[in-house]
Parts: sequence; structure tokens; C-alpha cells
Amino acid sequence: MSADPTQVLAFDTNCHLFDGCGFAEVSPGLHSFLFQPLMGDGDSNLYFNKTMLLALLGSIIIVGFFWAAFRRPQVVPGKLQMVAEAGYDFIRRGVVYETIGKKEGEKYVPLVVSLFFFVWMLNLWSIVPIAQFPVTSIISYPLVLALIVYILWVSLTFKRHGFVGFWKNVTGYDKSLGPVLPLSMAIELFSNLLIRPFTHAVRLFANMFAGHTLLLLFTIASWYMLNGFGIAYAGVSFVMVIVMTAFELFIQALQAYVFVLLTCTYIQGALAEHH
Repeated sequence: MSADPTQVLAFDTNCHLFDGCGFAEVSPGLHSFLFQPLMGDGDSNLYFNKTMLLALLGSIIIVGFFWAAFRRPQVVPGKLQMVAEAGYDFIRRGVVYETIGKKEGEKYVPLVVSLFFFVWMLNLWSIVPIAQFPVTSIISYPLVLALIVYILWVSLTFKRHGFVGFWKNVTGYDKSLGPVLPLSMAIELFSNLLIRPFTHAVRLFANMFAGHTLLLLFTIASWYMLNGFGIAYAGVSFVMVIVMTAFELFIQALQAYVFVLLTCTYIQGALAEHH
């Protein structure tokens, strides 16, 4: 894999096994997730880098795809409309209706569908040539998406249950618990108000961070060992690149699915009657 010119530390393509340089000199690390600004000053908050560009392009691609698919909807859909309808209907029926219910969930379908395809697109950049980076491996992106869901959950719970009902909902208030009720309420309060948005974001971030690191590891190792007796090992490493890329395709879609499934679970919890 050639180095990304926007990365802080570039990969030395002249470094091979038996050439006197160690793998530690080219191995992936945190520097693989840092990028120099494409525009602006990196020392300030006013700059534009590769991850921002990919997020922007991903948004444009998703909007463009659905606009092209549904701008002139047909009773007998064409190929593009059929694909778009299949994706939309899968999330609508398989996630929203199954979790929230048809009556309550219909109004949240646009949000959940948008979240799914946006997260999936940000994940897919990992295997797109030239881009080769999953935007969601930068914690700020999944964290913002998780905060949007968190704010929606809090507002819906207040709206549906009122002030007192909100606190009963988030603390899991249940008189039948008896003496352990205070401890249970404290744990539920901490889990719902503090841990929930964190775990929602980190689950996506950690999977994409780890997947990209593994892809970088095997890709760089293939190039590094492509010299002398190391060629055989380079071949094995390259096979692992192909295997990991195929596995990453599955994980990318799965993580987008899990993210919206949890979103629907939180919405359903906000709308459910507390007993």
C-alpha cells in the first residue's frame, strides 16, 4: 500500500526485509489515523482534512443515489429504484417495525434509514482505492451520531412520560425490588445517562479502528517482506489482505446495522409505558 500523502507519517516504500530497516519503522500505529489538513491551519480548529472530505463525499453520494432512484418513481421500478427500495424496505421492516412497531415507528424510518446508509458509507471508504480509510475509525464521527440518538432518546422520554416519568424510566424504578431499589436505580441511572452514548459510539469506532489496523498491518507486511526469502511470507500476508478485506465488508455492514438497531431499541424504550 502506498502512503497517503495527507498522513502525518508516510510509509517508506523503500523499506524491505533484509534491507537493514525493521518492520517497526513502517508498521501501522496511531499515526496511521492522523492526517495533515488539506485546507487551513492544523494548529487551529479551522481546517479541512481527508476524513472531513470523505464524510462530505459520502453524504453527497447517499443523497445523490436516493435522489436518482426516486426522482421519477415508477410502478414497475427500474434497477436503481429496485435497489434503493430494497435497502429502504429492509431497514424499515427488518429494523424499525420489528423493534419499535409499525404504528409508532413509521415516523422514525427516514432517520434510521439515513443513519444506516451514512454509517455504512463512512465504513465502506476503508476498501475504496485511494480513500482507503474508514471515517468511523475517528471517534468524533460515531460520537456525534450517538449524541444525536441520545438527545432524541432523552427528548422523547420527557415528552412521553413527563418529568417524573422520565426519571422513573431512566432509573428503572420498580418498588418490587425492595431494599436493593436504591442500588439498582443508581446503576441504571449511570448506565442510561452516562454509559449509553459512550458505548453506542465506541462499539462502532472500536470495530472500524481495529479492522483498519489489521488491513494496514497485512498490507504493509506484504510489501515489507517482498524481498529475497521473504517473498513466500509476503504471499501469505497478501492472502490475508484479501481475506481481511472480505471480512471487513461484512463487518462494515454489520456495524451499521447494529448502530441503527440500538438506535431503534433506545427509541422503543423511550416510547414504552413504564410499569
